[in-house]
Amino acid sequence: MTKFGFIVANLFRKKARTLLTLLSIVMAFLLFGLLQSVNAMFTSGADFVGATRLITQSRVSFTQSLPIKMRAQLDAIPGVAAVSQQQWFGGVWQENTQVFTFVVDPVRWHDVYPEWVMPEEQWQAFANVRASMIAGRVLADAHGWQIGQTIPLKSDIFPLKSDGTKNWAFELVGIYDGKDEEWQRNTNMVYLNYDYFDEASQFGSGLAGIFVLRLDDPDMAQQVAAQIDRMTENSADETKTQTEKDWNIGFVKQFGDIGMIVRWILFAVFFTLLLVVGNTMAQSVRERIPELAVLKTLGFSDGSVLGFVLAETLILCALGGVIGLALATGLGYLIQKGAGGMMPISVDGGIWALGLVAIVLLSIVVGLLPALRAQRLKIVDALAGR
Repeated sequence: MTKFGFIVANLFRKKARTLLTLLSIVMAFLLFGLLQSVNAMFTSGADFVGATRLITQSRVSFTQSLPIKMRAQLDAIPGVAAVSQQQWFGGVWQENTQVFTFVVDPVRWHDVYPEWVMPEEQWQAFANVRASMIAGRVLADAHGWQIGQTIPLKSDIFPLKSDGTKNWAFELVGIYDGKDEEWQRNTNMVYLNYDYFDEASQFGSGLAGIFVLRLDDPDMAQQVAAQIDRMTENSADETKTQTEKDWNIGFVKQFGDIGMIVRWILFAVFFTLLLVVGNTMAQSVRERIPELAVLKTLGFSDGSVLGFVLAETLILCALGGVIGLALATGLGYLIQKGAGGMMPISVDGGIWALGLVAIVLLSIVVGLLPALRAQRLKIVDALAGR
């Protein structure tokens, strides 16, 4: 029998116990993969946007609208390359499928976000067709939308001036993509033509939710932000201006500190797992004390015995961890596909790398004490049952 075969045979000598422990590890790493991907989903919007844009909102709340006339003042600030307004629409497709929907100025949005790529004729159609919309590639593929379709969207907020209902309809004139893989993963939003929305909304015209500013030089961000807020100080429309990354982080925190919640859940899961796997390995070593003594009698060194026990722990944790991460990867894909791009849960290479590190650390922590006990075992005492 090879050494590896010997280790596996010892690991599965109590099949029921090993399988139950293995199932605990699988579930722990399944939760680890999904929770880490949820955390990444909430923070990715803050991480990938860079530092070339500022967000100006009402100092009271981002739900408080600002006057569209402020856009001309922002345009005139030195260092500002482009400005566009953005209004949350609150779109619902079909019965209850939520869609991230924003109202923007087509021409200005193209200037502010050159990372969104789309054929020029589609940008022109977005600007010139009255009731137009564009959708991200991920979202359009998930729902099977095609250019030229009329897409009915219900707003959670804004009724139509014409009939008082919240049932809107838009012509899909373009499908945009991202400049690279990271931006492509975030093409799960819809943008509507501001002019039509401003004209048709019952809530009045001339308002913008927030303003997005693209800067010539990201090093000017603090200076430009301070200038904007000084400009509106003591007015009826005081503003709060911050980098896009900081604004996105603040928006996510409206739902709570996702990172802290994930960390505490995983702490509880892995603390319990340490107890379960640690007890399994300690019990396994206790049951095999005479056999370990025989191994030493046959000439195996203390280090070899230590290695056998650590190897058992590593194989057990690695097998359960890899299965759990694989299940999380597949489940994340199914959730993403089923949600139509609204929940881009992805167990990527970074989460796998973190999971593999967790497997190694878990193996060392739960296997070291039983392994050290086996290493220090005295042959005479072990065979005498002491």
